Amino acid sequence: MRVLLWHVHGSWATSFVQGPHDYVVPVLPDRGPDGLGRAQSWDWPASVRELPPEGLADSAPDVVLLQRPHEAELLRSWTGLRVGVDVPAVYVEHNTPEGDGSGMRHPMADQATVPVVHVTHFNALTWDCGTARSSVIEHGIVDPGHRYTGELSRAAVVVNDPIRRWRTVGTDLLPGFARRVPLDVFGMRVDGLPERLGAEPGFDPGSLCAYEDLPQGRMHGALARRRVYLHTTRWTSLGLALLEAMHLGMPVVVLGTTEAFRAVPPGAGTVSADLDELGASLRALLHDPALARATGAAARQAVLARYSLGRFLDDWDELLVKVT
Repeated sequence: MRVLLWHVHGSWATSFVQGPHDYVVPVLPDRGPDGLGRAQSWDWPASVRELPPEGLADSAPDVVLLQRPHEAELLRSWTGLRVGVDVPAVYVEHNTPEGDGSGMRHPMADQATVPVVHVTHFNALTWDCGTARSSVIEHGIVDPGHRYTGELSRAAVVVNDPIRRWRTVGTDLLPGFARRVPLDVFGMRVDGLPERLGAEPGFDPGSLCAYEDLPQGRMHGALARRRVYLHTTRWTSLGLALLEAMHLGMPVVVLGTTEAFRAVPPGAGTVSADLDELGASLRALLHDPALARATGAAARQAVLARYSLGRFLDDWDELLVKVT
C-alpha cells in the first residue's frame, strides 16, 4: 500500500513508517512545514520516499494520512485529488484542543468521508467530532532498548519550544523543580532557557542546563545517564518523550494531567498534581539509586505492555485495510 503523509510529528511518524507499506512524504525546496521531507533527527527506513508536489500526481497514493486541516487543500491543489472522494483518507489528531470549551469542536467534525483517529483516549474525550467517525489508536514506540545507567544524579526533562509554549509545557515550573534537584533540559529551541529563567526570583541559572536539538539516538543515550525523568507538560495528548524515557528504563515523575495516569501505573513512577509530592519523589529517586533502578525497570515493563510497536502497527494496518 502506498501511504502519503506529511512530516509533521517526527517521533510519531518514526513509529508509523516502520510498517510494511511504501510511504511518501512531500518535500519542498525550502523544506518548510508543508514539505519537510525525510527526517533528519530520526532514523527512517528506506521505504520512506520524498516527492515534490509535481511528483505526487504521477505517484497517486492508495491512502492519505492527514494531520492538519489545510493538508486536504494542499493535496487538491498539487494533484487534483479530493480526500475521501478520489482517494481514501484518515485524519490523525495528535493534539488536545486549544482555548476554551468552544474551541473543542474538531475541524473534521460532522463530515462522513474521512474518519478521525485520536492518539489517546483523552484526545477523543476532549474533542467534539460530532457525527464524524472517530476511534483511538494508542501510541507505539520503536524500542530503544534498556539503556538506563542513572549514573548522573540529575533529573532530565524533554520539552520542545519551552519559551513560546511556556505554561502549556510547564516551563514556569522548572525553577521550582530546579531548586529541589539539578535539571538537564533537552529538546528543540531550548537554547537560552537558563538565562530566560534567570529572571525568576531565587532561581540560580547554574542549576539548570539546556541541550539543544540532539539527534534522537544521542538524546536517548544522554537521558539514560540521568537518574530520573521529569515530565512537566500540562496540556498534551500524552507526550512521546515520556514513553521513550520509560522504554529506556528510567523512573518517571509526571504531572498528573491528561492521560499520564494511564501510561504510568503504580510502581513505575509518581503521577501527581501536587508539586511538593513530585519534588519529594524526585529527591527520593536521586538519593536512592537502587529504588530508581527498580522503579525504572517497572516503567519499562509497563510501557512495553501497553505501547509496543507491534500492537501499534497492527492497529494501523487493520484501519488502513478498512478505509481502502
